[in-house]
Amino acid sequence: MNAAPNTPAAALSRRTPRRRLSAFLHRHAGVRLSLLLSAPMLWLGIAYLGALAALFAAALWRADTFTGDLIREVTWANFQDLFTTEVYRTIALRSVGVAVAVTLIDLVIAFPMAFAMAKLASPRAQRWLVIAVLTPLWASYLVKAYAWRVMLSSEGVLGWGYGLTATIITLSYLWLPYMILPIYAGLERLPNSLLEAAGDLGARGWRTFRTVVWPLAFPAVVAGSIFTFSLSLGDYIAVKIVGGRSQLIGNVVYDNIGAANNLPFAAAVATVPVVIMLVYLAAVRRTGALENL
Repeated sequence: MNAAPNTPAAALSRRTPRRRLSAFLHRHAGVRLSLLLSAPMLWLGIAYLGALAALFAAALWRADTFTGDLIREVTWANFQDLFTTEVYRTIALRSVGVAVAVTLIDLVIAFPMAFAMAKLASPRAQRWLVIAVLTPLWASYLVKAYAWRVMLSSEGVLGWGYGLTATIITLSYLWLPYMILPIYAGLERLPNSLLEAAGDLGARGWRTFRTVVWPLAFPAVVAGSIFTFSLSLGDYIAVKIVGGRSQLIGNVVYDNIGAANNLPFAAAVATVPVVIMLVYLAAVRRTGALENL
């Protein structure tokens, strides 16, 4: 009985469909990558971009003044009210100011902590310090916010009272780990040989920081600022707990969804932080920081 010919064509004919599919994907890297990304891209398109599209669509509707029913007619009245009313412009500027203040405070605190973790601590100590930074994230948001409310109350440890200052302090504490961890990861990739070379060439501490450390750590700082800025810009719970009578964008959205029952106007207000973040991302992208993450 003659043996089957041992040729490439005969070997290919004996392959199972699974093997043929595997060989096809091995030869076509683009198809393999498309299949791997199809599920997350589909989820992104439906859950995130779809939600944003629904938000923008709802912002163009209006609510009946008497019944509160939605009237699905395209109108720019919500955006006109938003941009022509001084109180809403003030709230938007105040929200941006709070987000910028929180980001700068977290940067000032996080950078030396991250540098000490990455360059001064031993490998064993680094692991414990990372755990210490992550530990506050395991606690409930409300527990941490109400803890600051207790400390800032007139009978509390600090007794500073409520308002914008209390809001900035609380948000700075809540989002500090989101600034420390990206900067730590960026500084950990910084070769120690560069710092040693700068010292050998006579550069003092400030010049080494300005010419070596900061340029290489800047992408990590941008990554951390995206977290702290966006989370502070849209927060409304901390403002409700420690903000007193202060109003930020998140509170306006919440109040118009609940008490005012004006979903279209709430959607219009909610587009403001989205647009601000898009402008911020475009600005940092021009610096090249996002490409170096």
